[in-house]
Amino acid sequence: MNALYSIDAVRTLEQAALADLPTGTLMQRAGRQAATLAMSLLSDLPEKQKTVLVLAGPGNNGGDALEMATLLADSGISVSVLLVSNRKKNEPEEARLARQKAIKSAIHWEDALSIKTTLESLKKRNWSLVVDGMFGIGLKEALTGNRSELVETVNTFSCPVLALDVPSGLNADTGNVVGQDAVAIKATHTITFLADKPGLHTGKGRDYAGQVHVAPLDVDKKYFPETRCWLNSPKLFNRLLTPRLHDTHKGSYGRIAIVGGADGMAGAPVLAARTALYTGSGLCYAVYLKNPPVYDPVTPELMFRAAHQYDFSSDVIVIGPGLGKSPVAREYVEKTIESGKPALFDADALNILAESVELQESLADRSPPSVITPHPLEAARLLGTDSISIQSDRLKAAMQLATKFNAIAILKGSGTVICSPDGKTVINPTGNPGLATAGTGDVLSGMTGSLIAQGWSAWEAALAAVWLHGKAADILEKEHRGCIGITAGEIAPVARNLLNECIAKK
Repeated sequence: MNALYSIDAVRTLEQAALADLPTGTLMQRAGRQAATLAMSLLSDLPEKQKTVLVLAGPGNNGGDALEMATLLADSGISVSVLLVSNRKKNEPEEARLARQKAIKSAIHWEDALSIKTTLESLKKRNWSLVVDGMFGIGLKEALTGNRSELVETVNTFSCPVLALDVPSGLNADTGNVVGQDAVAIKATHTITFLADKPGLHTGKGRDYAGQVHVAPLDVDKKYFPETRCWLNSPKLFNRLLTPRLHDTHKGSYGRIAIVGGADGMAGAPVLAARTALYTGSGLCYAVYLKNPPVYDPVTPELMFRAAHQYDFSSDVIVIGPGLGKSPVAREYVEKTIESGKPALFDADALNILAESVELQESLADRSPPSVITPHPLEAARLLGTDSISIQSDRLKAAMQLATKFNAIAILKGSGTVICSPDGKTVINPTGNPGLATAGTGDVLSGMTGSLIAQGWSAWEAALAAVWLHGKAADILEKEHRGCIGITAGEIAPVARNLLNECIAKK
């Protein structure tokens, strides 16, 4: 089910597989599968225009690149190889064999000694593909000097860039560039070997990895250790994608209350509540701290209540959209914690929690399911740190949030991370920068609460809502020919269609 593996886990399975295979087997398989992908990327070009630049490092990643380069050259493609650094003193045996094979092929070797001159030469040539085989998952130091210049040069090329295993300079666990203010290859495609890695899908990973292709290299499943980390997809919540029975009524599909709407922020609860209806809630209340609207002319199906007149023990609660941080707002956060109902805490509800150790402890002690949906700055406040620290290891931060608050934690951002207190972690692959606009968080909270109100587990509701939320934005991006200008209110109707399509396809 779209499993993701850490660097340590990949090394473990690689060593186990290598022990039972002839020397060079995995590298040859990697080179062959990478060459196949490269040929497909070049398939629309005339033979004479297929010119490939391969950047090969000193280790096994470079060996994979050389295996690939040899196969491409032997097939008649014009291949140039630049060895990025001198051979290691303890060059891996597989890499040494790959290099010897490459030397005998029709590869053209670029001058690795006069790097300044070589870079100028590379800039002037019309490459149809660049292959990054410099550094894989083992890179621990920032790319500097000539390596940095080479990366910056490649990042100016307009042709496709194919990274082998992981773009050089990117941490495969965290999705961050290795080193402060450092550089990494910006690939259009990444073929990652043995198993998929979390860093390709969160943080900066999506910007640097491009389209990810997983090549297991025909390694037997028995070598793969157990993982509790996955890439989100409908497979993870498929069991709850069930058609509705005819013999049902509005009460069959749950009641949900959206609590918020301080002065100047009246629209936030409406966005969340509309989404709850669009994604299937039977009854939805928008509960305001004071002066609720009479009705919503766009969605008159919504019911409005004043918070002091509302029974907090009656419905699933989403608290936070437009809530503010007044003493009254804090009172209703406390009521929600004590409600005995499943609850989702978003936006200012999280900021109120961050300022009160007492409320944090009460939340952690709750028995009903809880969900928290912070963006990085809210997460930093909840954990007593800063957003840079949160973003430096998003998976770790999400797990800390889930554990500390005994809640399903949805850490929003590029590659949203969903964690449960028992250690399950999921990274979401859908969504685009169009979601970076006001109100989209309210839409996500309303969608998640809606599914919980319909009887979904908090875990599966979080997975489904995050996936649908991002996928709806992806559809809107195609419709609008770009992600600029997507608004939060557009997401719910598209998510409704997606949810129905997922049920119909099951």
